Parts: sequence; C-alpha cells; structure tokens
Amino acid sequence: MSGFPQNFLWGGATAANQFEGAFLEDGKGWSTADTARFIKENGISMTELLKPTTKADVEFAMNDKEGVYPKRHGIDFYHRYKEDIALFAEMGFKTFRLSISWPRIFPNGDELEPNEAGLAFYDAVFDECIKYDIEPLVTISHYEFPLGLAFKQNGWESRATIEAFERYARVLFERYKDKVKYWLTFNEINIIGMTGYLSGGILADGEKNMLQAQYQAAHHQFIASALAVRACHEIIPDAQIGCMLARMEAYPETCNPLDVMESVNSDHSNLFYSDVQIRGAYPRYMNKFFRDHNITIKKEAGDDEILREGTVDFMSFSYYMSSIASHEKDGDTTGGNLLGSKKNPYLEASDWGWQIDPVGLRITLHKLYDRYQVPLFIVENGLGAKDVVEADGSIHDSYRIDYLRSHIEQMEQAIDEGVDLMGYTPWGCIDLVSASTSEMSKRYGFIYVDLDDEGRGTLARSKKDSFYWYKKVIETNGADLK
Repeated sequence: MSGFPQNFLWGGATAANQFEGAFLEDGKGWSTADTARFIKENGISMTELLKPTTKADVEFAMNDKEGVYPKRHGIDFYHRYKEDIALFAEMGFKTFRLSISWPRIFPNGDELEPNEAGLAFYDAVFDECIKYDIEPLVTISHYEFPLGLAFKQNGWESRATIEAFERYARVLFERYKDKVKYWLTFNEINIIGMTGYLSGGILADGEKNMLQAQYQAAHHQFIASALAVRACHEIIPDAQIGCMLARMEAYPETCNPLDVMESVNSDHSNLFYSDVQIRGAYPRYMNKFFRDHNITIKKEAGDDEILREGTVDFMSFSYYMSSIASHEKDGDTTGGNLLGSKKNPYLEASDWGWQIDPVGLRITLHKLYDRYQVPLFIVENGLGAKDVVEADGSIHDSYRIDYLRSHIEQMEQAIDEGVDLMGYTPWGCIDLVSASTSEMSKRYGFIYVDLDDEGRGTLARSKKDSFYWYKKVIETNGADLK
C-alpha cells in the first residue's frame, strides 16, 4: 500500500462543553449543556438527549443545588490548557480539534459586542497550539447553545438565530484569521432530532409537532452554515471550512430487497444534511418524508441561492459503529448504538454496547467519497471504555489500541483505493465528560484524568499505554501500528 500522505493531519478531538469547565467564569453565559445532568436513574440511558425539554426543566437545573452537573466543571482545560497542549505536542499532534463556546463569546447569544475575556482565552489556546506547530481545527458550534436565545426565541426554530450566529462566526473569523485555517460549522448537525435542546435550544413548551420544529431549525442551521462559509472565504481566503456529520452506516439485514431498501432509506435520513451542505440544495427524496410527517419548511426568498453559494470545502464526520437496517422490527437490539439497531452477529461490542466495525469505516469512506467527491476528514472515532489504574499508576488499555489500530488499517486501505482523506482526530484524546450520559467513567482518551462520575478527584493527568502507541503511529505517519 502507498500509505498516508505526508501532509496527513493526525491529532485528537474535544468539545468545549465537555472539557473546558470554568462554569460562568470570565463573563461566560449559561449554555444548554450547563443544565445537562449526570444520569443515575435506571442505569445509563440516552434520556438526557431524547426527552423533550421544557423551560421548567431548565429553570430547575439552573437552581438545583443538589444535582451533579459534570459538564459545568469538565476537566478544567480552561486553567490547564498549557499542560494539556504540551501533552498533545509530546504525542506529535499535527492538528487539535476543539470547539468554541458560543456563550463564552456572546453570553446571551445575541449581544452586539463580544466578551473580550472569552476571545482572549481562545487566543491563548491557539497561541499555545501554534507554539508546537499544531493546527487548530475549530468547531463553531458543538452541542452547546446560549440559553438566552433558547428562552428568548426557542433557539434555532427562530430565523432570528441565523443573524446571531453569523455575527458570532464573523467575530471568530476576524479575530483568529491568522491562527486558524480549518473550521467546522455545526457538530453532527444531522442528529438535531436527538439534541433539539442541547444543540438547537428548542424547548418543548407549546410545540405540537416537534419534528416540524427540528427540521425548521435544521433549515435555519443550513442557511447559517452557508453564510458562515461565505464569510470564512471572504475573511480568510486561504482557510478551509467543512460540515460535520454523525455517520450511521446501516447494512441490510439480508439480501431481501425490502431490507436493502431500508438501508437506502437509512442513508437518505443520515445523508440529507450533508447533501444540502455539500451539494447546495434539498434532495428530492425528502419531499415524501416531509409530506408524510406534515412538515413544511418555511423558506425566505434567496434561501436557495444562499445554499447553492455556501457549499463547504470538505466533509468531516464521526464514525463509531455500524448498524442493521431491516424491514422486520423484531429481534435483539444493541444496547448502545445511538439510534438503536438489531445486533450484528459478526461484530463485537464495547462496554456500552456500541458495535465495533472497522471495515464499516472503510465502507463509509468509499460511500461518502463516491457520493460527494470532496476531501474527507474523520474528526471523531474511538472506544469508550472503563480504564483501570494499576497500583503503579500505569493504565494498560490494549483494547483501545486494538480498536484504533484496526480502524487506521482500514483508513490506509481506503486511501490506497483512491479516497481523499485529510486527517484523523480520535475522539476524546484526553478523558472528558460524556456528551450523552455526562459520565467520566466512559473514557476515550490517550491521557487519563483523575476524576469520577460525581466530580471527585485530583484532575491529575497521566499517560495510558495508548499515549505511547499513538505517538509512534504519528512519528511513522501510520507505518508502525504495532
């Protein structure tokens, strides 16, 4: 095989709301993620993301003195960023994916002037990255939303949020135009149906058709993304800006044509969002879905032109598992896949029930590159597992190394077969708070953080076996995976 290109961007990925901490510090406003509570009831579930959220729920969380809210404290990257970036540099990172907290820059979301303390923090973070020749890869909105805009106008359901987002994006581009050359608009934009409150600020109060609200919000995000692309190209001509999708590869359960059609429908549901952001128009296959679910997308004059002119430069995506598409809905299901699926008898599963399928990543790479013919970037991939700290402080996470090795091998094959792949940033390169369950015990990182699910611990950082393994992978540009 020809191997990875010399300019391949090896690195790791994080999100502000899961690792920064510094809750309401230096002028930061409330975000939707700040009210996401650690789930104890009935074990760990996706309840936090799936249930409709009301204003009363949020106000309770804001005033709750007894609850456990790990995302408010994260792993304190806000005060430890120099130590953490130095560890990333020791691994040899070429890029570091992080997000900017919108309410750290605009505390309520729609102020006319930004919070200088918030801007200065990210200046310092980017300067630290540049010191080590690490390219920042910045997500503008990643599973957090200014609570002020949720209360004021129901978040992204309101068209007024587009203007607030464009102002926010332009401030970022102007401020960091000499420091950041790789941008993403919205993290995993396609699962707003699961994260309507978390990423969209949509409150359930008075909503009669949540599906209508979610797809209208998605339309406003499409327009906002296109306007951000245009602004990025205008302000930073040598920058690249991409979309970001949660990829859900779904195999037909059998060769029954009905199962194959279910797989096609799964792709339509998943790739609708990237179709709009990369091709610049709504695909016709969504027309029937909208009719069947009584959804009417309210557009304004000029929206179609904005979408056509604001297509992204590359496609980034997360990939953790594959699933099964079947026209028969009975049978055993997996315990952890994001959307639930029948179990695949050919695959093993993680501690949280997510099915491990490295070949599925190669399949996805080919499908996406064949469909779009734009560069691809894997910006999330990894294994959430329970790590054990030995008596001598070592952490032997061979299971994580095995997972990552098997996926990197499939990436190399896909590149050899013609796929244009820009880079790879495994998720949670340093342990952080889980997006879905607000746990710390579900660990992904190369770097262990001494913190438990209740927020107890020293926050000390230590290197896992995978730290040294990934350092060797980067040093050899993927040639040595042993």
